[in-house]
Amino acid sequence: MHRAPQLTLPRGSKYLQCTWEKAYQDHRKKVRDAQPLVDTRAPLCLRHLHLNIKKLKLEEERLSVINRDNYLLLEKVSCIMRTRGQTDNRNDYTHRSRN
Repeated sequence: MHRAPQLTLPRGSKYLQCTWEKAYQDHRKKVRDAQPLVDTRAPLCLRHLHLNIKKLKLEEERLSVINRDNYLLLEKVSCIMRTRGQTDNRNDYTHRSRN
């Protein structure tokens, strides 16, 4: 067990020396048993700050537009597949002069 360091100051009496040593030992015990005062835990997570309702609504609208466009494209492709994909590429117009 460690003893308290001997003070180099001249002591007035043995009683004062004992009182100082006791105060020093109490201080060392408080320092040893001290708990940290800084809170290092993560801050509280507030749900309304993480759940962005406007962003979710915009995402839902964007997905509904994509689904609608996909459905229209599917209808066009199925129409092409049913009608054998005939194309209208004939140029049956008469060339007219501008003069």
